[in-house]
Amino acid sequence: MPEEGVNFAKRSDLLSFNEMYLLSNIFCSMGVSKIRITGGEPFVRAGLIPFLENISAIPGLQEISITSNGSFTTKNILALKEMGIKKINLSLDSLDRNRFYEITRRDSFESVYAGVFKLLEHGFDVKLNCVLAEGKNTEDIIPFVELTKNHDLSVRFLEEMPFNGSDSFAVPIWDHKEVYRYINQHFPVIHKLESEISSTSVNYKIPGYKGSFGIIPSFSRTFCGTCNRIRLSATGELRTCLYGPAAVNLRDVMRAGASEEEIQEEILAAVSMRAKNGFEAEALSNEVAHKSMSFLGG
Repeated sequence: MPEEGVNFAKRSDLLSFNEMYLLSNIFCSMGVSKIRITGGEPFVRAGLIPFLENISAIPGLQEISITSNGSFTTKNILALKEMGIKKINLSLDSLDRNRFYEITRRDSFESVYAGVFKLLEHGFDVKLNCVLAEGKNTEDIIPFVELTKNHDLSVRFLEEMPFNGSDSFAVPIWDHKEVYRYINQHFPVIHKLESEISSTSVNYKIPGYKGSFGIIPSFSRTFCGTCNRIRLSATGELRTCLYGPAAVNLRDVMRAGASEEEIQEEILAAVSMRAKNGFEAEALSNEVAHKSMSFLGG
């Protein structure tokens, strides 16, 4: 979270739940089978649970997952279980209370950490997302891996990305190769796991440990050739790559009175113009590089 906070969008600029439901229907009719609800923090928006109940009944939608900062997730455990939502990604950049506060500006480490185990107790598939940054939280790498010894969860180490809301960004020292090298120094035997072809992470397991860890080369972008994801923002911007500009604003298209067929055409046009990789996408727009991840979404 930027130290100065963020400017929130006006409510009138946000997609309504009805608009998001209609777009979810259209995406699923076009072959999308998985939807991830992310943010910001999804659970701060009133009405999220009824919305999830509505989209869970969409034909063709096989999986709904959620990315959360963990502040409100545990309050909704029973409701999520009843809907069959079992995959939760928690953004947790440190296992140290002080470092957690410095990164998030929230003094809520204990409740977030306790929530991890409450989710596991209820049978959720839990992933912890840790963005690594020099001088901030690299001391947490080995403790995170050790957390997988007795707990059946996954830790994902992400390379830092150039979305810090400023013009200054240095190439990450802790790239995916350096993260693996560092872990390998502490754990000489590491087993590489099979992953889905479209996975953004390379996944590993320490022999004898219950859980696993993965490394996501989000700055190096080695997974671009198999990426099959698109992103719809809360204000209707459709991005075919996080690094690139918005291809179209579906909120504006809908509110201009477009038919379902016309919205499908806009989506197909956006996907057909997709950059071949994140570097090409980044070159298309200087604007994106200066936006904060708190705006673009986790």
